[in-house]
Amino acid sequence: MHKKLNIILLVGGTSTERYISKLSSKSIYNALKTLGHEVILLDPAYGDNQPTEPGKFFDENDFTETSNSNYIKCFNRKEFDSADLVFIGLHGKWGEDGTVQAILDLKGVKYTGSKTLSSAVTMDKILSKILFDKFNIPTPKWFSFNNSEMSSENVAEKIEKELDYPAIIKPNDQGSTVGLSVCRNKNDVKQALSLARDYSEKILVEEFIPGRELTVGVLGEEALPVLEIKPKHEIYDYECKYTSGMSEYIVPAEIPENISKQLQETSLLAFKYLECEGYARIDFRLSPENKYYLLEINTLPGMTSLSLVPKMAKAVGISFEQLIDRIIQLSL
Repeated sequence: MHKKLNIILLVGGTSTERYISKLSSKSIYNALKTLGHEVILLDPAYGDNQPTEPGKFFDENDFTETSNSNYIKCFNRKEFDSADLVFIGLHGKWGEDGTVQAILDLKGVKYTGSKTLSSAVTMDKILSKILFDKFNIPTPKWFSFNNSEMSSENVAEKIEKELDYPAIIKPNDQGSTVGLSVCRNKNDVKQALSLARDYSEKILVEEFIPGRELTVGVLGEEALPVLEIKPKHEIYDYECKYTSGMSEYIVPAEIPENISKQLQETSLLAFKYLECEGYARIDFRLSPENKYYLLEINTLPGMTSLSLVPKMAKAVGISFEQLIDRIIQLSL
């Protein structure tokens, strides 16, 4: 048995994935309690005004007003002085992007997942793509631009010239496919850009890879079995991710063994090249010709009952509590 720790669990935050973070954190909280740790819940978005009952942290409706400026108040709380570890249950911007990690580094507090620079780089889809290209990791063809740089006509022309349709348009720094659109032809581009621009200053445009949706969990230096996602929609969008029954999950994925090994090896390389730590989930598309393309790395993947890393861990006999314990040990 590992020694009992004083753990702060960060819940919620202010990203578009706030409610998903609450769901993940609820599962993590229950596992930490089962493992016998002392757990203090804090929601950075509430600042100094934290709920006193654990259940209030996980409610869909917020306990009080939330804001980014509350983060500093929250991280100045005395609870951090005696914490052995901070378990980050946040997803997306302001939690997974290096912001929180930088504050915890300054405070000298240990935390779960990747460090500041790696978190920032993997959250920035354009920077990730530059590094995938540099390290010869297969990824869909792409181009990017700042919001004010290109009109929808220019973008439509460039897609036609460099990528062809269908194409994917998405904001640069969101998770959970927030703000993502599939453009079938040039008529779809204007609306897709309008949606993506609501979420980010920078836009990424990618070739659409037809085929299968695959993902690999990495735990320390181990790649978990490849999992296939069969969403009810053409892509694994927000609704398919977080609505029960909207996706089917097959683990291990029913693909040739050599492809499976390549996906696991590529995942470990990408994890290492982008200097990730602890755990992550690496998403791929597999074309009908069995050619794979790495889409992105999630450094704080979901931990809900529908989440993928727990499903992959379970396939090799790692229970949810054991998974949480492994993440803690890797962080220490």
